[in-house]
Amino acid sequence: MGQSLLSIAAMLLLAFISLNLNSSILETTTFEIENKVALTAFSLADDLVEEIKQKAFDEKTIDFQAIAVNQLTTVESLGKDGAEAWPNFNDIDDYDSYSKPISLPHAEGYMVTCKVNYVSSEGADLSAQSYYKKVSVTVSSLYLKRPILISFIFSLHSKN
Repeated sequence: MGQSLLSIAAMLLLAFISLNLNSSILETTTFEIENKVALTAFSLADDLVEEIKQKAFDEKTIDFQAIAVNQLTTVESLGKDGAEAWPNFNDIDDYDSYSKPISLPHAEGYMVTCKVNYVSSEGADLSAQSYYKKVSVTVSSLYLKRPILISFIFSLHSKN
């Protein structure tokens, strides 16, 4: 009888250890997958910012850099012109309201969206033209706890 109780206790201890080990392995695997999805989302956001860095500051500065601030695209007109379509955008504000679904083999269902607005030199949102545009790229996915957001402020005077 004593050996039976000892055997039962040993089996319960083994079951408890096995359960804890399986739980730890599952948590580690979940953490690794979440990190891969977050890193992929960050890379997608960064790729779009890098693409935008190659564009002119404004439609009116494609050929000529010196321009009065009131001659820049108005706040209401930020976004692509009627005939423009990605990947043929030629200036930063063409990316306003841009969105693109992206699916990859290890995690499908990413959504990349972009918002462009004028800001002050300190980064505060403005409702009028300025020599600064803020690009905010958000990447969301069902597999992310919260969206990844990257913002970058462009200056007319920093563009080549």
